[in-house]
Amino acid sequence: MPIILCVDDEKIILESLKQHLRQAFGKTYRYEFAESAEEAMELIEEFNEAIRVIISDWLMPGKKGDEFLIEVHKHYPQIVKIMLTGQADDAAVERAKKQANLHRCLAKPWHETEFVEALTSGLESTSRL
Repeated sequence: MPIILCVDDEKIILESLKQHLRQAFGKTYRYEFAESAEEAMELIEEFNEAIRVIISDWLMPGKKGDEFLIEVHKHYPQIVKIMLTGQADDAAVERAKKQANLHRCLAKPWHETEFVEALTSGLESTSRL
């Protein structure tokens, strides 16, 4: 089953993402959640072929989202990457676009329609691979 992986150090954000994903996509996908870039990398190594999209926060302890997504892209370029942020600087977003092939950057709090559209277009791009 294809997987959507969400990475955020705030449990309340992960819960919100879980609700939005289940509302929008139901049981079409499996949803995995990580509270750090390190935890997310472990899940990616375990499930790499099945992971279609990563939704990552930008401001996290240890490793920022742009750094994490660039690292993911080096090893798993086929995974679609979306960054959520309340405070990423423009340079970090540009770096992620150029070095991680960032699909979309969404501001927190995100709008439901924008969130679903970003995911849908990202998932459609993986089905063309």
